[in-house]
Amino acid sequence: MDFERYPDSSFRYLTRADVIEAARGVDIVAAVADALRLHSTGRTVLPEEAYLGWTTPEGDSARLLAMPGALIPDGRPVVGMKTINASLGNPGRGIPRSQGFTLLLDPETARPVVLMEAAYISAMRTAAVTALAVRHLAVDAPRSLGVIGCGPLAQAHMALLVTTVPTLRRVTVYDLERSRAEALGAFIATLPGGEKIETVVADGAREAVRDAELVVPVTTVTEGYIEPDWLRPGALVCHVSLDDLTEAAVLAASTVVVDDWSLVRDDPRRLLGRMHRAGTLLGPDGTPRDGVTAQPGARRVDATLGELLTGDHPGRRDENEVIISNPFGMSVLDVAVADRIHTRAAATGIGTLLTL
Repeated sequence: MDFERYPDSSFRYLTRADVIEAARGVDIVAAVADALRLHSTGRTVLPEEAYLGWTTPEGDSARLLAMPGALIPDGRPVVGMKTINASLGNPGRGIPRSQGFTLLLDPETARPVVLMEAAYISAMRTAAVTALAVRHLAVDAPRSLGVIGCGPLAQAHMALLVTTVPTLRRVTVYDLERSRAEALGAFIATLPGGEKIETVVADGAREAVRDAELVVPVTTVTEGYIEPDWLRPGALVCHVSLDDLTEAAVLAASTVVVDDWSLVRDDPRRLLGRMHRAGTLLGPDGTPRDGVTAQPGARRVDATLGELLTGDHPGRRDENEVIISNPFGMSVLDVAVADRIHTRAAATGIGTLLTL
């Protein structure tokens, strides 16, 4: 029963292959940097994410995230939402752990203008945040990288870091399944510039990071294991997964940087959010959570990535300090990258026009 006359409305649909093709003409690191600057100066809208978790019939943990966001640059706003869904049992089924969609809306009519595969953008956006952390927080000319967890997100990081860290010469990799670590090493060798990099497969996580100037854990663990004495002086830890660091490692770090304190503060599922609830981690203003007493030895969060990009925080202060970059993962970054990919796709005719 048709109760309202509705004019046709079209939108562009981009498959994963379309997204990858369009992304070849996009500087993803620059898109993420611009979005972080906008966020740092209050020119974004970042609502709380919606989280739904469940246990699959086969006993695996699964979740759905819906993450809206908007950017308000000079000119036309960019409005969108990312949904990303994951089941920890998927790799055993031979499919990626996570998948979803990114949707952009016309800011005037609120109608959909593009719907695209989300997992590629999510992975590359995450890797771009790491690349920016390395640019602003690593020692000069880092040569060594330790990677723990060797799945698709590790591949995304290597695809970007081989290009953005041209001084890189040694990558030590570790995964619970040695074959995945070996596969990541083979992948690195295929990258432009990969022939300059020595890849070593470690027998354990500590071995992978003990000599690394850059440490990138990309795992699905829910209990910390990286202790302070695992890390060499001057190490930068880009903690993009949930819980690889121990509380002691965070407390011992010289500098702790996040992307958005409110997201980190309010999430009880990740290490820094739990520490804030326990009174061992204070906000950037040095205050504990409302109703919580700061514990002896508590430390505060030092800065946001946006503050590094705008020059409001100096970043690394000496060659020996251990620095932790602990981004939550902001929807506005996915929206920013998706907007540039859509612009490129529309200009070159990539994708399919569908009618609502």
